[in-house]
Amino acid sequence: MLTETLQDLCQLPGVSGHEEKVREYIRLRAGKYGDCQTDRLGNLLVYRKGKKRPAVPLMLDAHMDEVGFIITGVTEEGYLRFAPVGGIDPAVVIARRVVLENGIKGVLASKPVHMMAAAERAKMPEMEDFLIDIGAADRAEAEKYVRPGDTAVFDSGYEPFGDGLIRARAIDDRAGCAVLLEMMEEEPEYDMIYTFTVQEEVGLRGAKTAAFGAAPAAAIVLEATTAADLCGVPEESRVCKVGGGAALSFMDRSTLYDPAYYKAALALGNEKGIACQSKTVVAGGNNAGAIHKSGKGIRTLSVSVPCRYLHSPYCVAALSDIQAVAALAKEAALRIASGAWEAAER
Repeated sequence: MLTETLQDLCQLPGVSGHEEKVREYIRLRAGKYGDCQTDRLGNLLVYRKGKKRPAVPLMLDAHMDEVGFIITGVTEEGYLRFAPVGGIDPAVVIARRVVLENGIKGVLASKPVHMMAAAERAKMPEMEDFLIDIGAADRAEAEKYVRPGDTAVFDSGYEPFGDGLIRARAIDDRAGCAVLLEMMEEEPEYDMIYTFTVQEEVGLRGAKTAAFGAAPAAAIVLEATTAADLCGVPEESRVCKVGGGAALSFMDRSTLYDPAYYKAALALGNEKGIACQSKTVVAGGNNAGAIHKSGKGIRTLSVSVPCRYLHSPYCVAALSDIQAVAALAKEAALRIASGAWEAAER
């Protein structure tokens, strides 16, 4: 069921600030198990009753949004100007297919190589060098279908391949959303708050308001994180490995994680036979950066799915890693909510 949920979620468009279709899918599923509330920014907070009240109120978070494009204008020839939403490397957009929020298909187009001067061919195109071609004859025709403020995502689908791998856009962070949806279907031992947040890719904005509204004492952030286990990348720079299990962070660019929670989660994985690994490069960031500073402070653990080619049309992850994240998150949530980890040395 986890794989079917992930496939559904990865095929829904949800550029930062435009997460409506993802939120509605999650709300329809989550509404069977908990009280769903949407805040003013668009976060979905789900309050799931358990068998008893927690010693430590716990929030489990995953963001709904994905990187993509927002239309800024139309040229006289009918091409669409756009800006990236979130961190997208221009190298991954060359000649890629996109789909607009209304279903119109397009291609990311740039000047053909045989029309470039030698200096242009020698450098990587910038994002402003691209336009979206939707096949319109001119501005008037394009404006029948598109207006500034509309969004687009990579049109790349979802596909299993290789030995237990999947490739799709938006594994960051529909994988986390899928895990939370699966978790809440089973009655938890303790009351839980699940937050499906918006606008992570443009500055952790939704997490800031969600954490304030939920006001937990602790949080587990489920995310997808960069795996650089690629040919030519030195071992010390590989961050984490696809197929190596759930990735646990001790520090990134936005958070110094609670050291007791980090160590306890590693020990828990060993105790329960759940594959896990440390994220070994201090890079990137996730919603923990906003959550841990909310209110009087929130003890935070990050459990991530290793993912190659993040923020591209074809992210690659291992189903075994997603299952490991689900298993570790479930066990860690039980330990935290029960208060078992509160006495751990920080």
